[in-house]
Amino acid sequence: MGLFGVLPFLLVSCITFLLILIRRRDATKGKLPPGPTPLPLLGNLLQLDVRNIVTSFQKFQEQYGSVFTVYMGSRPIVVLCGYGTIKEALIDNAEAFGGRGLMMGVDESIRDYGHPFDPTFYLSHAVSNVICFVVFGQRFEYEDKQFVFLLDVINKSFRLVTSAPSQMKNFFPGLMRILPGPHQEGPKYMKELINFISQRVQIHRESFDPNCPRDFIDCFLAKMEQEKENPTSEFHNENLAVTVLNLFFAGTETVSTTLRYGLLILLRYPEIEAKVQEEIDRVIGRNRSPSLEDRSQMPFTDAVIHEIQRFVDVSPLAPPHLVTCDTHFRGFSIPKGTTVVPFLSSCLHDPQHFQTPRKFNPQHFLDERGSFRKNEASLPFSTGKRVCLGEGLARMELFLFLTTVLQNFHLKSLQEREEIDISADVRGSSKLPRPYNLCVVPR
Repeated sequence: MGLFGVLPFLLVSCITFLLILIRRRDATKGKLPPGPTPLPLLGNLLQLDVRNIVTSFQKFQEQYGSVFTVYMGSRPIVVLCGYGTIKEALIDNAEAFGGRGLMMGVDESIRDYGHPFDPTFYLSHAVSNVICFVVFGQRFEYEDKQFVFLLDVINKSFRLVTSAPSQMKNFFPGLMRILPGPHQEGPKYMKELINFISQRVQIHRESFDPNCPRDFIDCFLAKMEQEKENPTSEFHNENLAVTVLNLFFAGTETVSTTLRYGLLILLRYPEIEAKVQEEIDRVIGRNRSPSLEDRSQMPFTDAVIHEIQRFVDVSPLAPPHLVTCDTHFRGFSIPKGTTVVPFLSSCLHDPQHFQTPRKFNPQHFLDERGSFRKNEASLPFSTGKRVCLGEGLARMELFLFLTTVLQNFHLKSLQEREEIDISADVRGSSKLPRPYNLCVVPR
């Protein structure tokens, strides 16, 4: 077949293809609001002033009314105009119009699962700011020099306290006190943190109003004022500094590490992520932020969070306890002053209480009806009088942070799920997730 024989064939094929496109478009166009007639492939591109979309839409509104359709290529876009129309759609029918549309200028770079990043920085800063607001009555910008300094010292202190040499210091204090090594840096870091806290306390004192407490420090100062004549009062400067320090350790490193590990686990088990998101959509929806009141209606999400804490076992050893008197315990005599270290891992991985102790399994915290059930062996915060001071705050943070992330994003990994390693990187007395990158894709 010669060139002149091929051209008519190609022309007929192109016309046929365009007619099919028009017919398909017209088949759906009747279900959409009216608008300018689009061209095949181009849509309404030639009828739009791309340098001034606003003016173009204003003209279409005058011609077609408060709801009209324009085509960006073959993709229809319904435009809402006027307060009444927008209110009816976004408020009166919030669920129906609540999904997040694709913004090409913003989202095209993440359509292939976005830019991978290490979540450590963002999680630690976000979680720390919660503690800062509770304790200091303010949050910090992520690049604030004081905030960066505080987080850096807390991070170094946490790594040091949970390191093997520091753990040896708990068992052989006399020997380790004279041996050189990184564990000797501990007092320096503690002094820096105490100085930072003392400066914030002094700032609070200068503007303190006992009738209007602003935060934890103000509340503590108020109690100090009330009990200033009591020589045995526990409300004094030393306890204030130590308590604030404990809040930061419990509410910063532990929570951010648990969240970071939890996201890694969900990358490994996307079906669990999907079930949590289904529960979020059903109970919370997409148009308001999660609240603590939602937790009681979200048994699967609650079970997943509890199982994350159990499985990751961030702090296998509880802080050392001290026996206060000669004690008989299970047939043994423990002298007063003896140090006792609760081994929390032995509870969290006890096969008598957890059916698959070495596997991630939210069913550990669900009954046969799918309702949440507590498990007495789940003690990530320890228990008794020395239970972690920040337990309540930490549980709230874990729920709110995780549900907020999954309400808005899908988690994606650059690895195949079978290749994702969720085994712990054990360092001294702490367990950390192995370094990883993830991508977040708007839902």
